[in-house]
Amino acid sequence: MTLTTATTEPTTAPTGLILRDFNGSDADYAAVVAVDNACFPEYPGTVEELRHGDATRSSKMKFHRWMAELDGQLVGFGSHGQFEGMYHPRKFSLSLAVTPSHQGRGIGRALYEAILAALAPHDPLSLRASVREDKARTVRFLAERGFMEDSRSWESRLDVASFDPSPFAGAEQRALAAGITITTMAALQASDPEHRQHLYELDSEATQDEPQPEPATPVARATYDGWIFDSPNYLPEGNFIALDGERYVGMSSLRTNQADPSELYVGFTGMLRDYRGKGVAMALKLRAIDYARRRGAATLKTWNDSRNRPMLAINEALGFQRQPAWISLVQKLQDE
Repeated sequence: MTLTTATTEPTTAPTGLILRDFNGSDADYAAVVAVDNACFPEYPGTVEELRHGDATRSSKMKFHRWMAELDGQLVGFGSHGQFEGMYHPRKFSLSLAVTPSHQGRGIGRALYEAILAALAPHDPLSLRASVREDKARTVRFLAERGFMEDSRSWESRLDVASFDPSPFAGAEQRALAAGITITTMAALQASDPEHRQHLYELDSEATQDEPQPEPATPVARATYDGWIFDSPNYLPEGNFIALDGERYVGMSSLRTNQADPSELYVGFTGMLRDYRGKGVAMALKLRAIDYARRRGAATLKTWNDSRNRPMLAINEALGFQRQPAWISLVQKLQDE
């Protein structure tokens, strides 16, 4: 789908706007988090999470962040980057955020133009961005610059307290009957010296079948450890693993929301191909929901590509409620 609309953004930046490099200071980290949280209060982040994300980014991934200052106040930021799980040396992602009270004044345009200028020496093929479908100003901003939707991901939320497990009685017993046992990463950390490698191999194989906007590419083990095991959001007792004997064959993970302990995020739920269709993924999800209830979480949030019908069907059966979708858009800068 092509998004088109009339241009509404100012053609010049406001007087006094200064764009500068992100300097890695405590103040700059705090400013980025403050701007991001103002734009998306439903997904609050923390400085610790942002620092960790920067520290675990592979040096192979080209990345740069700019800060926007107006009258001495930090009012926005922008960055370009690359993702190791969908890596191409000439394809980049774009991130822009401007505090709601300063939007519509040309600040986003200035950041965008600075990013394009910085990328020019890399001869980029494309630039990718994502936006929630109800963020009309951002959707319009991207459409005006030739970004086109090529996929979307549904956000779904579960009210943990109202979840009724009775319709799913026997789900884990069916998995056990198929020879599958379910445990946690907390238990495996104590019993399996190679638990990190085994989870990495399971995740890497299962991810190959996940719908993605770009072809999947290998993620280095060191990067994976940083994303998962060393993350401030890692929750070993909330990461559930399906085992066939000692073989890791399925997983469903929960991650903390540091800024809001009442919420948990659902990470990756995946199965090896030979173990799909046996009800194991449902059993894993039920374990995760039960853990969330015992932990006192009020809400589970998850995201699934609209093409991933099997997982969407499981979430719908469990009572997850759809929220506005996240749209992935790409700007083709030249033919591949």
